[in-house]
Amino acid sequence: MRIGRMTSLLVAAVGAAGLLGGSVAAAAEQPLALASVPRPDHVVVLVMENHSYSQIIGSSSAPYLNSLANAGAKFTKSFAVTHPSEPNYLALFSGSTQGVTDDSCPHTYTSANLGSELIGAGATFAGYSESMPSDGYTGCTSGKYARKHNPWVNFKNVPASSNLRYTQFPTNFAALPTVSFVVPNLCNDMHDCSVATGDKWVKANLDGYVQWAKTHNSVLAVTFDEDDSSASNQIPTIFSGQHVKAGSYAERITHYSVLRTIEDMYGLACTGSACAATPITDTWQ
Repeated sequence: MRIGRMTSLLVAAVGAAGLLGGSVAAAAEQPLALASVPRPDHVVVLVMENHSYSQIIGSSSAPYLNSLANAGAKFTKSFAVTHPSEPNYLALFSGSTQGVTDDSCPHTYTSANLGSELIGAGATFAGYSESMPSDGYTGCTSGKYARKHNPWVNFKNVPASSNLRYTQFPTNFAALPTVSFVVPNLCNDMHDCSVATGDKWVKANLDGYVQWAKTHNSVLAVTFDEDDSSASNQIPTIFSGQHVKAGSYAERITHYSVLRTIEDMYGLACTGSACAATPITDTWQ
């Protein structure tokens, strides 16, 4: 009887406070709605090449990428910044195309970027390029490696020790830098080879990290540098990891949105046009 009376009093008090029914749930969820982005232990950004959203999402040639999209956050209105490749990589990494309108090489910059901001804040950064002939390499091309797809090498404020071959990507994922970029070679990124080839490479090389990330406060962000000039530069972008809330997200995002989101994760100053971009806040648990 006493329990029943206490329950009645509690319900009455809650009702008087205007928190009954759906309002109780709304009040409980309010802190989550106000939260911006999580702070993962690790973020890996994978950049693929030259395919539009419709060429990947729903394609039978990309079963693994579609499994990531279906189980994670799939952005249905994600767009590259421009054409061709190089200025998009620069935009994603530094918040600016740096005035580049082609795939020329070499370039040297001193402006702030994701790598320099992370290092300046006491965090860590590395870029892993497949088929690059040696760590710290500054040449423009070597076999299936192309510097135009490696933006961090252009910035004097990112140390050569952050410019690594993909063979250096840790098998112990806890040893990963705070943020890292992975860039496959010109075949495995779908630039010169098929969608199926690239999809198989991602599964073979990064599924281990994806599975680990789900229980280790970490995130994989998959995006493409640009489309094939057939779809107004609409590209696939997918988030996967422990904090990611599965679903399709229809807000318009660009490379600057992805950069701003990562910068906000670690409390970094925004860089370039990322300062005008809205961070992605609705995909997180």
